[in-house]
Amino acid sequence: MPSLIEPGMRVRHPDRPDWGVGQVQSVVGERVTVNFENAGKLLINTAVVTLDVVDLPRA
Repeated sequence: MPSLIEPGMRVRHPDRPDWGVGQVQSVVGERVTVNFENAGKLLINTAVVTLDVVDLPRA
């Protein structure tokens, strides 16, 4: 999964919907830093959590 996540993508944590949508800041191996709307910047281990990619409508 980590190879599918890239900086700039918008994602959600499947177990933490209250965190809101987050923007991927960096990806280093299985470690993904995400800046969430309601939780701030967090380090996610994608070996443990599979982030949901959010498809935003294109203008």
